[in-house]
Amino acid sequence: MIALLLALTVAAPGPDTTDTYLYRTLLIRAAPGSLVEVIALYKERLTVLAAADEEGRGGGGGRGGGGGGGPFIMRHSQGDQWDLFLLFPMESFESYYSPERIERRAAAGLEAKQSEEDFQRTLGPHIAWREETFVMGPPLEVVSRHFKEKSYYHVEMFVAVPGKRAELLEQRNMENAFYAHLGRPQNLIFTRVAGGAWDMFTLGFYDDLADFAAISNIPDAEQEAAALAAGFQGSGQIGFYLRTLMQWHHDTLARAVR
Repeated sequence: MIALLLALTVAAPGPDTTDTYLYRTLLIRAAPGSLVEVIALYKERLTVLAAADEEGRGGGGGRGGGGGGGPFIMRHSQGDQWDLFLLFPMESFESYYSPERIERRAAAGLEAKQSEEDFQRTLGPHIAWREETFVMGPPLEVVSRHFKEKSYYHVEMFVAVPGKRAELLEQRNMENAFYAHLGRPQNLIFTRVAGGAWDMFTLGFYDDLADFAAISNIPDAEQEAAALAAGFQGSGQIGFYLRTLMQWHHDTLARAVR
């Protein structure tokens, strides 16, 4: 066990989780029977965003798991109440609301005969519930690469215990270190700037459900050594420690919208 632990302390480098880029997160629950219409409306809206260069803020457009600069769209598979999770690249408030970008978006809407106001009026009757949160997350090229390569997602959204937000963020980074020691995919971490109640959420990227569940095939001894190397008291304590830091959280499995 000691030899295994020492070997695991040299872990593969993790994803760049530095909070350097601003995103708008939009959660939507469609009105009964309207999910197909909502997806179709957003797919059509992507062409307007592309014309305004809002789809390619990181170089190239992106649809669902198709890569590029977003917006990135996920469809709920099981878990939380929402139907769609949309992640819009903004870069920063200053950049997004700069006169140049506002003008480009307005011009693209005018050309398509669909302003943002028109789009929202059309969309409105098909929406039963929505929630917006602005978050800081990894650089857009990192997020884009993950969405391009994978199409199955694990979304974990957290509200921290008062005074424990920083410790919860550290726990998420420790869990990434645990995954790195095991050679498993690490999560991208996003922290709230404004909007909804969530303090942070993480996105895990996988090929499919079997890939997501593959950690259960790793021997217990390796998981225990990886947990200790990451700073936990043991693999069986990871979840217990997490629950001392959060008021509540939601887990959702989701798929790319193509």
